[in-house]
Amino acid sequence: MSANTLFDKVWDSHTISSLGDGFSLLQVDRNFIHDLSGARALQALAEQGRAVMHPDLTFACPDHTTSTALDASHSGERYAKCVDPLRDLAHKQGVRFFEIGAHGFGIIHVIGPELGLTLPGSLIVCGDSHTSTHGGLGALAWGIGASEVAHVLATGAIIQQKPKRLRVRFDGQLQTGVTAKDLILYLIGRDGVAAGNGYAVEYAGPVVRSFSIEQRMTLCNLSIEMGAKIGMVAPDATTYAYLAGREYAPKDANWDAALAHWQSLPSDAAATFDLERSVDACQIRPQVTWGTSPEQVIAIDGHIPDPSAQPDPEKRRAYAAALDYMGLTAGAGLQGTKIDQVFIGSCTNGRLSDLREAAGVLQGQKVAAHVRAWVVPGSVDVKRAAEAEGLDRLFTEAGFEWRNPGCSLCVGANGEVVAAGKRCMSTSNRNFVGRQGTDSRTHLASPIMAAAAAIRGEITDVRAMMEA
Repeated sequence: MSANTLFDKVWDSHTISSLGDGFSLLQVDRNFIHDLSGARALQALAEQGRAVMHPDLTFACPDHTTSTALDASHSGERYAKCVDPLRDLAHKQGVRFFEIGAHGFGIIHVIGPELGLTLPGSLIVCGDSHTSTHGGLGALAWGIGASEVAHVLATGAIIQQKPKRLRVRFDGQLQTGVTAKDLILYLIGRDGVAAGNGYAVEYAGPVVRSFSIEQRMTLCNLSIEMGAKIGMVAPDATTYAYLAGREYAPKDANWDAALAHWQSLPSDAAATFDLERSVDACQIRPQVTWGTSPEQVIAIDGHIPDPSAQPDPEKRRAYAAALDYMGLTAGAGLQGTKIDQVFIGSCTNGRLSDLREAAGVLQGQKVAAHVRAWVVPGSVDVKRAAEAEGLDRLFTEAGFEWRNPGCSLCVGANGEVVAAGKRCMSTSNRNFVGRQGTDSRTHLASPIMAAAAAIRGEITDVRAMMEA
């Protein structure tokens, strides 16, 4: 019997037929749809007079365009265009719709795992590039385009070209103040945004094995930022403990059968990968992006690279443009750079553990007077759990705004944006030009680094605050 990787096992078990030239027709287990592309896809089916093939495997949640303000009316042009049609069409098709503010509502990549919809060995698609998040539980998950969303709704299957296999090992032990967010930003900065092109990535090694499921999801979430649509972590005892008892997870005899299957999924010891990379986690310090791409990142005690030192003309131009846009100087450090806004949330870092860690940095201190700081829980259930622990009081007493769940400032599709020329420390996943608002400036970092920046009013090394 041949030795196989986790990725190969899941891919092969979902192959309906091989189509040649590396393409396969694959069975889809979960199709998550949201308000930006889901409503259009459902409308396309309705216009064709077609029904959703597997409404019981399809789940709809409006996360991108919904306001996170506590007093939001949830009405108006955006809702009429994106949310209301998604709700109406989902109900007509028998698709589960998670209502705004109710149990189960939240960012689609947060609610899937916490409800037990995301399972090891399952194949998941969604019209969102950060669908790779679900790979933190050993699922095969990736983002698809709007036309593909409609195709999956109609057929329950998808055509995909099989990628190659890349394994990234994180060895050693983490320094104080270093998180999963720092690891993946460091990897992207070291290897580049194209390092994963054409690969499905498996994250492995003792550091990854020691991570919680939520930390593993953060790793997988940013896989797309280094060019890989798929990021996975093999399921283990941590995965099974996380899933046990969740709403949609298997129960009783079905749990026993599922567990036996999940335990067979990890890559075989003799399995080979097309490419192997390793990272010495001991060397990683807290990371902050300085430019307009996730690969433009340095350690908090590092220095911004000089464009003229880049041998690649394209990278030289990109670095110069990024410095100009961000209003920064080559050779300078980021510590002490004044910030105007802080955003703690998103499908990358809006889970309960992220909020706990950020709250732990506050230590009774206040947000700097000139800083506007937001905490946006990733789901209603995260929000309720955080409030039950008193995290909301810790944040609001420090001067943060405690808001309702949603994508919020990650992308600004709901009207929540960073003002032009303002600088935001963000726990989200992209720092592209205009991503958080026209002419806004974004620095990506971990929740604890963002909390530290809010208190100090400038980009700062959280380790100094943790050691104080």
